[in-house]
Amino acid sequence: MMKRFFSGKQLTLVVCLLVTVGICFFHNSMTVYATNLQHTDNLFDGETNLTGTTDTQTNINEPGSSDDPDELKELNVANNLTITYDNGNGNVSGPVRILITLTMIALAPMLLIMLTSFTRIIIVLHFTRTALNTQTVPPNQVLIGLALFLTFFIMNPMITQINENAIQPFDRGEITQEEALERGMEPLREFMYGQTQVKDVRMFMEIADQEWDGSLSGIPSSVLIPSFIVSELRTAFIIGFLIYIPFIVIDMVVASALMSMGMMMLPPTTISMPFKILLFILADGWNLVIGSLVKTFY
Repeated sequence: MMKRFFSGKQLTLVVCLLVTVGICFFHNSMTVYATNLQHTDNLFDGETNLTGTTDTQTNINEPGSSDDPDELKELNVANNLTITYDNGNGNVSGPVRILITLTMIALAPMLLIMLTSFTRIIIVLHFTRTALNTQTVPPNQVLIGLALFLTFFIMNPMITQINENAIQPFDRGEITQEEALERGMEPLREFMYGQTQVKDVRMFMEIADQEWDGSLSGIPSSVLIPSFIVSELRTAFIIGFLIYIPFIVIDMVVASALMSMGMMMLPPTTISMPFKILLFILADGWNLVIGSLVKTFY
C-alpha cells in the first residue's frame, strides 16, 4: 500500500500557494490613470493625456485660498477632497442652530395658541357646546381640529408674508437670523395689534413703566403679546355670552312649564336639550357661529 505523503488539508495549502506564486510571476501589471474626459477617444491613438505625465496641476487654486463664498464655489479641486456647508451663512454654528430649531419646535404649540386666533375660536366653540348642553358632543378632538383649521384659514395671509419676507430670503442667505426673526414678527405684530384693545395695551405699558406714543412701533413685543391674549379672552367671553342668551330663554320656558305642571323633580335641562338642538338646527347654528366668529378677525 502506497504511503500518503500529504494529507487533504496540506495538499489544499500547497495548491493555493502555487496559484499565488503563479499570479505574481505571470500576471501583467495594470496601472489606472485619471484621464481627461475630453480626450478619451485619443487613448487608442497613442495619446494618453494622463494627469500624472505632466508637472502642471489640474486644480486652479489650492484649498483655503478663497476669500469669499463665490470664489469657494468656483474653486476646482481635482486633486483634493473639499466638503463645503453653504447654508449657515457664517452666522451660527451647526450645533447651535440645531438647538435653536429644537427649541422653536418645542415652543411651536404655545406660539400657535397664544399668537394666533386659536384662543378665541376654541373658547367660543366650547361655549357653544356648553350652551347646547350636549356634554361631550362634539368631542374635544373635533373642536380642537376645527379650531386649528379655522386658525390656518384666518392666519394664511400672515403665514404667506412670513414665508416670502423672512423664511425664503434667510434660506437663500440674503438676510441674517436677526433680520429674519424681525421680519417674521412684523405680520404677527400687525395682526395682534388689530385685535388688541387700547386699554389692555395701556395697562401693560403702565405696569412696565413705559411711555406709549399710540403707534404699533412704540409697543414692544413683551407688552403686545399679553395685551393681545387678554383682549382675546375678553372678546371670546362676550361672544360666548351672546350665544348663551337664546338657550337660556329656552331653559327658562321649559323650567316654568315644568313647575306649572308640578313636575319639579324632573330636571329642566333634560327636557330643554332637544328643543335647543332643534333651535340650533333650524337657525343653521354652525353657519352662524363659525361665520360670525371668523368675520370678527376681518
